[in-house]
Amino acid sequence: MTQRALDSSGEQTPGPSRPTMIDAGAELDPVHPMEPPPARRPDGLSTAEVAERVARGEVNDVPVRSSRSVAEIVRANVFTRFNLIIGVLWVIMLFVAPIQDSLFGFVIVANTGIGIIQEWRAKKTLDSLAVIGEAKPTVRRDGVAAEISTSEIVLGDLVELGPGDKVVVDGTVSEADNLEIDESLLTGEADPVIKRAGDPVMSGSFVVAGGGAFTATKVGREAYAAQLAEEASRFTLVHSELRSGISTILKYVTWMMVPTAIGLIISQLVVKDNNFKESVARTVGGIVPMIPEGLVLLTSVAFAIGVVRLGRKQCLVQELPAIEGLARVDVVCLDKTGTLTEGGMDVTEVRPLNGSDEAYVTRVLRNFGSSDPRPNASLQAIIDAYPEGDEPAWTVTDAMPFSSARKYSGAAFTEAGGTDSVWLLGAPDVLLSEGDATLTEIEQLNEQGLRVLLLARAEGELDAPGAAAGAAPTALVVLEQRLRPDAGDTLAYFADQNVATKVISGDNAVSVGAVAGKLGLAGAEHTLDARRLPSDPDEMATALEENAVFGRVTPQQKRDMVAALQSRGHTVAMTGDGVNDVLALKDADIGVSMGSGSEATRAVAQIVLLNNSFATLPSVVAEGRRVIGNITRVATLFLTKTVYSVLLAILVVCTQVEYPFLPRHLTLLSTLTIGVPAFFLALAPNKERAQPHFVRRVMRYAIPSGVIAAAATFATYLVARHYYSGEGALEAETSAATLTLFLVSMWVLAIIARPYTWWRVGLVAAMGLGFLIVLVVPWLQDFFALKLVGAPMPWTAVGIAVAAAVLLEFVWRWVGRRFGA
Repeated sequence: MTQRALDSSGEQTPGPSRPTMIDAGAELDPVHPMEPPPARRPDGLSTAEVAERVARGEVNDVPVRSSRSVAEIVRANVFTRFNLIIGVLWVIMLFVAPIQDSLFGFVIVANTGIGIIQEWRAKKTLDSLAVIGEAKPTVRRDGVAAEISTSEIVLGDLVELGPGDKVVVDGTVSEADNLEIDESLLTGEADPVIKRAGDPVMSGSFVVAGGGAFTATKVGREAYAAQLAEEASRFTLVHSELRSGISTILKYVTWMMVPTAIGLIISQLVVKDNNFKESVARTVGGIVPMIPEGLVLLTSVAFAIGVVRLGRKQCLVQELPAIEGLARVDVVCLDKTGTLTEGGMDVTEVRPLNGSDEAYVTRVLRNFGSSDPRPNASLQAIIDAYPEGDEPAWTVTDAMPFSSARKYSGAAFTEAGGTDSVWLLGAPDVLLSEGDATLTEIEQLNEQGLRVLLLARAEGELDAPGAAAGAAPTALVVLEQRLRPDAGDTLAYFADQNVATKVISGDNAVSVGAVAGKLGLAGAEHTLDARRLPSDPDEMATALEENAVFGRVTPQQKRDMVAALQSRGHTVAMTGDGVNDVLALKDADIGVSMGSGSEATRAVAQIVLLNNSFATLPSVVAEGRRVIGNITRVATLFLTKTVYSVLLAILVVCTQVEYPFLPRHLTLLSTLTIGVPAFFLALAPNKERAQPHFVRRVMRYAIPSGVIAAAATFATYLVARHYYSGEGALEAETSAATLTLFLVSMWVLAIIARPYTWWRVGLVAAMGLGFLIVLVVPWLQDFFALKLVGAPMPWTAVGIAVAAAVLLEFVWRWVGRRFGA
C-alpha cells in the first residue's frame, strides 16, 4: 500500500512530523555521501555497474511498511491504559478472593488475544495486496527496458517515464519528448512544468503528458519524498470520527472513574468495618465494570475483519478510516473512462469532411498513430483500426501528446512526396468554432453515446499558441466505448442508498450523458458542459446539485467541483484512473483508484480496486456501514454499563452501604448482556446510512439507559435490605439486585438488537436462557453466589425491572423523535 500523498502545502496526509518544507527544486543535504552518478547514457547501466552499486548500498532501500509489525500489533493490544488498570485489579483479586471473582481477568486476556489474531490476519491481507498493487517503474539496463521493483532502483539508473508514471526517486532528465511533470503534490502549484534534458525531477511528482527518461541522482533516504515521510505507516486505526469519538468517550470515562473509584475504596475499606478481603472484592467489583474495555477491542476487530473481507474482493484499503469514510459518502463523482466504461475503444466509422479523400485520411490516421510512442485509449483504437501498411511511412518532425487541459494532440509530418503537414486530433467542440455546422452532425452521434474525435489540418507550427484556431476540419473519427457490464447495477445500488452520483468527464457532455443513460443513471439527461460552469464556488455547487453529468471538465475543474460540493456539507468520493484525476482524488474525502490506473492515482487514493471493478465499491460502502452502524450499537451497550456502574458506586458512597456486587456477578452480567451479544452484533450485516456526531448519538441513549438501570437496581437493593435480615442477608440482597440489573440490561440489549431477525431473537433468548441456567443449577448458584431467597423479594425485583423496561421504551422513543434515530 502506498503512502498518502502530500497536501497542497507540502504536508503529508496523514503521518508523522516531517522535516521543514523547502523549495521543491532545492538540493537536500545527503544523509549518506554517495558518488556522483555516471554520465547519462541511452543504454542505462550495465549489469556489472548495477551489482557494484548494490554492493556499495546505493539502492533505493527505504523501508516501506504496509502494516504494523507483529511486535507492534502485540504491543498495541496488550499495553493499553485499561489493560493496566484491570491487570492490577486482577492480581489483587487472585490473592484476596476465590477464582470466580477473578474471571474478568481471563476475559480480558481472551479479548486481547482475539484482537491480536484479527489484526495479524488483517496485516497478512494488507501485505499480500500491497505486493500486487506495487508500482513497477521501467528501468533501462544494458539497453533493455524492464519493469523492476521500486526498491531495486540504484544510483545512476535510467528510469523511463510515460503519462501517469510517478517519479519514484530524485533525478535529472536525460530524455524528454514533450515531457510535462505535475509537481502539485510537492509544491501546491497545479500547473504542469515542462521538463527538458538536464532539468531536475523530484520523487512524488508525476507525468501528465509526453514521455522521456531520467537518471536517478538520489535514492533511498536521500530522495525528497522519502525525507518528508520516511516513518509513515500505512496501517492505522486513527484519524476517523469513530476512533476519535471513542477516544473522547474514554477520556471522560477515565476522569469520571477516578474520583468515583477513590470514594468507593474509602467507603468499603474505611467507613464499613467488614471483612477485609470481601471489602476488597466488592470494591474491585465496583471499579471493573466502569471500564468499557471491550469497546476498543471490538472497534479494532471490526476494522480488521473489514480489511480481510475487502481483501478477498481484491480491494486494497490504503488507510483503514477509508472504510468508515466511504460509508459516510453522500456524493460519488465518477470518471466515465475506466469506471463506467472499459479502457479499450473501437473505431466504428471515419467520416471525411469537406470533400476530403478517404484514402488520404486513412494514411493520415495511420501515421498519426505511429507518432506517439505512448498512445492513450483513443489513439490506440485508431492504431488497431489502421495498422501500418506497405506504403512508405511519413517522417514525424514534431509531436504533441494528448493533454487533458488542451483536449487534443498533434503531429507534424514530412509526407512521402516531401510535403509538410501539421495535424490535430481531439475534441471537435474545442477545435471547431461554436457555430460550425459540423457540430450538429457530431451532436447526433454524441446522443447515441458515441465518442467523436475531429481530425483537422492546422496551419503554422504545431506548438504555436493559436495552432488550433483556424484548423481545417478533415474527418470525424467515431469511436464506440465498451460499457462495463456491472456498472449499471452499481449505479442502481448508489441510487437505492440515496447516494447522489455525478459523472465528471473530459469528453463531450451529451456523449457522456448517453453512456450514463444506457447504464440507467437517474438524471443522465441533465448534462452540462463544464466550460459553462460558473466560477463562483457557491453557484458551482448549485449547478452540481442540479445536474448529474458534466463534460469537457478540466483537471483543475474536477478539483474545484469536489471543493464546491464539500462546501455544501457533502462527503465526496471520487473515482478515477488517469493523471487528470489525481488532484480531485487527493482533495476528495475518499479517493478511489483502479488497479490498472496510473501510478500517480494509486499513490493518492485511499482505496485501490485491484480487480479494476467498479462493482466492488458497494462492498466497500456496505463494509463501512457495517462497521459504523454496529459499533454505534455496541458502544451504547458498553457505555450503559459504564454509566450504571459509576452511578451505583456514587449511590453506595452517599448512602454508606455495602457495594451490592462481587466481581463474579458483574462478570456474568457483562458476558451475557454485553460481551457475547456485542461480538455478534459488531460483525453482523448492517445497511444503515452512516450518521455524523458519533459521541452524541451514543451518549443520548447510554446516559438515560444507565441512569434507569442504576436507579432500578439500587431501589431493589434498598428494598431487599429492609426485607432480609440475619445471616446470609447480604447474599440474598445481592441476588435480588443482580436479577433486576440483568433484566433491565437484557431489555437494553433487546432494544439495541432491533430490527429483529431470527438470529437476533435467538441471540437475546440464548442470553436469557444462560442466566436462567445459572439460577437453577445448584453448582452454578454456588459458583456465582446467586440464590434467590423466598418468593416476594424476587418477584418485587422482577416488578421493578418491568417498570424500568417500560420507562426505557418511553425514553428511547422520545429521544428518537426528539433528536432523530
